[in-house]
Amino acid sequence: MKLEMEVISKEIIKPSSPTPHHLRQYQLSFLDQVAPLVYSPLVLFYSSDGTTEFKRTTISNHLKKSLSDVLTHYYPFAGRINDKNFIECNDEGIPYFQAKVKCKLVDVIHKPVPGELKHLVPFELDDITDILFGVQLNVFECGGIAIGVCLSHQIADALSFFTFINSWAAIANGSQDVLPNPQFVSAKLFPPKNTTGFDPRSGIIKDNIICKMFVFDASVVENLRARYADTTSFENEKHLTRVEALSAFIWSRYVAVTRHQSGPQRTHVVVHAVNLRPKMEPPLPPESFGNYSRISMTFPSLNTEEECHGLVKEVRDQMKKMDKDYVRKLQEGNEHLDLLKDSFDRVLVKGELVAFNFTSLCRFPLYDADFGWGKPTWVSVPVLMFKNLVMFVDTKTGGGIETYVSLKVEDMVKFEADEELLACVNKKPTYSFFMSKL
Repeated sequence: MKLEMEVISKEIIKPSSPTPHHLRQYQLSFLDQVAPLVYSPLVLFYSSDGTTEFKRTTISNHLKKSLSDVLTHYYPFAGRINDKNFIECNDEGIPYFQAKVKCKLVDVIHKPVPGELKHLVPFELDDITDILFGVQLNVFECGGIAIGVCLSHQIADALSFFTFINSWAAIANGSQDVLPNPQFVSAKLFPPKNTTGFDPRSGIIKDNIICKMFVFDASVVENLRARYADTTSFENEKHLTRVEALSAFIWSRYVAVTRHQSGPQRTHVVVHAVNLRPKMEPPLPPESFGNYSRISMTFPSLNTEEECHGLVKEVRDQMKKMDKDYVRKLQEGNEHLDLLKDSFDRVLVKGELVAFNFTSLCRFPLYDADFGWGKPTWVSVPVLMFKNLVMFVDTKTGGGIETYVSLKVEDMVKFEADEELLACVNKKPTYSFFMSKL
């Protein structure tokens, strides 16, 4: 459904105490420098038994007070980035919007339209500015709320984002004794480089892209795991993960419906985002803040369905190469930067490569954010305008996976009509509601 919104207020929230002088400049790391110039979005939905206007005001004040307090721990958020790859941690604050949504929360959750969810967050996702973080409190006609947040990908990856959100929630509900201690040391571990000739905005495509969400139940995912593990190439290997199996399936269906497109033969590359924290020596704790993720690139063959079937093993072999030696070379930076420049040139300028990108939020703490009125009914990820992008998100219960797929419009028409895909997708996913005490 099309969301109708009305922004009713906007203000700036500043940290509850000033940032110390010695922390006033935050240096971006090399991995921050090459991160996509987009906002990472998130929307947390909380259902309600119908609240009064007074209580909605109370909720907003509660969020603003706790946000002001958590910003003292995450001081770069309230600063402004400059063109010298520094954040001026000057406590200018973050924009906080409040909006009325002209429908009920259940109307959005029962039939979610990924392209409409962007109205629930404060910024245009691909129109990044010097502001690093923003919040939008959305109030539905039923009294339910959705907290929409955007964080600049230039300063943090998904794990850092969730660590911040859950820290904010812990302060809001009085559990600050269990707050993680964020470590802002990324520039020491990955020193910044001269990135002249590399454009982190490359790959952002606004036109002719559509996103659809497909839900795969746990039983279907388990069947796919068994299907793709049933090969001698996986003897003495660890069991397939849910994400490995579902990635191979999505890729195989994309290949099946686009294989015979006209035009010059091009090389395909399958890209997976990888968390580097456990791969470092010594491993970094989860609360290490910044961009500690990179991509593995696999070049599969497209000749037969059986070769798509073997994609899992190929991807796993590539990921094994992302070890402590890989991290050490990455810290040096120059070789990786040359690889990035070459890849973008082949994809965007010469059109030699067709990239298909996977990223997963599975097993991330999506549903932990209790601001004082219970955990979210649903957590969604508004669409980013990247061609051939797949995002995996755990369902709240049941072990299934919500899969956001962004494709060119003409490719999506074929993809969503694929019979093998449709046989695996839950046609009517349900979300369990609770009556929260807002």
